[in-house]
Amino acid sequence: MKKILLLICLSFLLIECNSTDDVEVEKISVSLQFEHFWLASPLTASDLDTFKFETKNGDFLKIERLRYLLSNIYLINDNETFTFSDYTLIDLEKDDNFTLQLSEKIVPGSYQLKFRFGFKDDDNIDGAYQDLNTVNFNVPSMLGGGYHYMQFDGKYKDNNNQDANFNYHAIRAVDRSDPNNLVYEDTSFEVDLGTLSFISNSEITVKVNIAEWFRNPHTWDLNQLNTVLMPNFEAQKLMSANGKTVFSLGDIN
Repeated sequence: MKKILLLICLSFLLIECNSTDDVEVEKISVSLQFEHFWLASPLTASDLDTFKFETKNGDFLKIERLRYLLSNIYLINDNETFTFSDYTLIDLEKDDNFTLQLSEKIVPGSYQLKFRFGFKDDDNIDGAYQDLNTVNFNVPSMLGGGYHYMQFDGKYKDNNNQDANFNYHAIRAVDRSDPNNLVYEDTSFEVDLGTLSFISNSEITVKVNIAEWFRNPHTWDLNQLNTVLMPNFEAQKLMSANGKTVFSLGDIN
């Protein structure tokens, strides 16, 4: 009788184990929203074309166009990579609260959020992306080809309080000291927003502080560096350094 009871108990345990193993963890969806700011003030398309921003250097400016490229936008967990987008062009005029959806649902857990500002050299292939070609995001061949990382245009009040143009365009830095032997430096950079934990469907906010392009670690003087910055090797490296404080993690809802 004792043997029969033991067999019955073992049977129940096996059934319970098998039942637990068969339960699938419910997967969740994750989206990524980019919100733009000037310091602490929200920045939207309605703020374009108005003199309302002051840089750390004391230059007053208005933004007429801001569009920038992000690539390799991923969540990473245990060497597995989940893709928001291989690359995307964000245009403030059209997408002042731009949202990306993760391409597939994921198991709840901890993931690292990373993306790249611009294209790394291996991806910065001249003429390779038809959608970017169509919107004139290419870099001229005399500067090495490939694509812009950012086109940031507007006007500022110069030392005579007159309206003057600025074209803060970020590309792969190129030294043209010898036109027959161009020297390149990859000035794209990776943004690592840390390890995030998800237990249910979530929306991650990425804060984009546009003022940082002019303030940290280099205080930018628009009276000195305003236009013709694409062929300026040193200016491109300064832009890359300042860009590394532009993006930060916001709320997760």
